[in-house]
Amino acid sequence: MDGMTMAEWLDDFLFTYETLIHALGVHGLLALSMYCVMAVGQLSLGQAAFMGIGAYTGALLTLNLGLPFWLVLPLSALAPAVVALVIGGPTLRLSGVYLAISTIALGEVLRVLYINAESLTGGALGLSGIPRKADLWLIYLLLFLAVLGFWAVGRSKIGRAMEAMREDEAVAGVMGVNLPVYKMGALVVSAMLAGLAGCLTAHSNSFIGPNEFGFEMAVTILSFALLGGIGTPIAPVIGALVLTSLPEILRPLQDFRLVINGLIIVVAVLFLPRGVIPFRLRRAP
Repeated sequence: MDGMTMAEWLDDFLFTYETLIHALGVHGLLALSMYCVMAVGQLSLGQAAFMGIGAYTGALLTLNLGLPFWLVLPLSALAPAVVALVIGGPTLRLSGVYLAISTIALGEVLRVLYINAESLTGGALGLSGIPRKADLWLIYLLLFLAVLGFWAVGRSKIGRAMEAMREDEAVAGVMGVNLPVYKMGALVVSAMLAGLAGCLTAHSNSFIGPNEFGFEMAVTILSFALLGGIGTPIAPVIGALVLTSLPEILRPLQDFRLVINGLIIVVAVLFLPRGVIPFRLRRAP
């Protein structure tokens, strides 16, 4: 290491790749938010919209009210959860591509709202000067706890009901699974995780703008789950790590990131329907 001590090399590495390392953890949370709804057989693309709600909620609470970060973080998860409860009733009557279209529409409506509410959100210029309070250890602690929580749920009776819904919703309903409750629960938990990711993004990048939470981000989050698979909670997280690292590895092609993500989705659907990690979570007896 050319005379550098291990501590000096580590400090230099973290300084150089700090933004990427933060993004890896945040994108892991977003991948889990997609995993949550796909685990019950739903295709919702509203995670980017919920992420935006969490990001703007967290940023405004910090900048305008000066609330401590330990309070801002849960409130940023609560705000999109409330929105999910409100829209969940009508949207969860839909399924498949119709649900995906309706949740994409939510993201576009919110993006236009952020642009036009200039006095509150900064309009098209976004919000800057957000204090950097999202420490690296906090991001990865939340990611670890989320994976652990999904792992525990997946091995429980709830996890068996979710898998039954994913395989055949009609049969799961006949077997006594309360379909509306499970769908709503998955949507709310997904919204909370996306809101957390949004708040962490705002407080690690010090800036947010309306275009960060549009269709491109929705497709990117979907590609995390499709690449990794949804057999286990760790699979979509690995998908997120791979796709987030690609622009850094393929730096000359990073302008084509969305194209590459689209190709990955096509390849995953055609040749890897269960993702690159096709294994399923082993259920408790």
